[in-house]
Amino acid sequence: MKPQSTEEAVKYYKHLSLFWTDLIHLMSSKPQALTSTGPMRAFATNSKKVATELIEINESLLGFNKFQTEYYKQFAETWSEAQKKVNLKYPEIPQDVEQIEVFKRIWIDIFDNDFTELFDSKRFGENYGKLVSKELDLTKHWNNITNVILQSVNLPSKEEIDEVYKELHILKKRITKLEIESKKKKMVERNEK
Repeated sequence: MKPQSTEEAVKYYKHLSLFWTDLIHLMSSKPQALTSTGPMRAFATNSKKVATELIEINESLLGFNKFQTEYYKQFAETWSEAQKKVNLKYPEIPQDVEQIEVFKRIWIDIFDNDFTELFDSKRFGENYGKLVSKELDLTKHWNNITNVILQSVNLPSKEEIDEVYKELHILKKRITKLEIESKKKKMVERNEK
């Protein structure tokens, strides 16, 4: 099969990778799991999940790189156009020390206007949204891989650790509140004596 477009190539690669991942997992998981002990046995059992996540990461990374290239292209084009505008005004400004501040002000105004226009544009907003979305996809895949590895070695996941931190924070606030109330109560008792 010869792919026609980048999207078809990605789908073909993903399909082929998943096929070989399934095949290798079926062939190797049983002997690997049988000969493994402890955390490596659990990891061998979950190795297909890691391989699948790595395949998904490649797809997300391809999209991320595409949107990041467009992001920096828009910045470079805006910078270039703004600098051309500044260069057109530059010969009109005398080169003495007092006029340098005027030149700086022109430079700042032109760049401020051009970049504000870029940031307000629909094209920039859509691309930036897609870029952030792909970055979040990448983070999700890495978190999934990390959770598989943590489960394999019998360690708590990030979510479980976050829950413990949340509980600690709540307990710390309660203790602080109780300490303040206790101090107030002692002060009142002292004042009554």
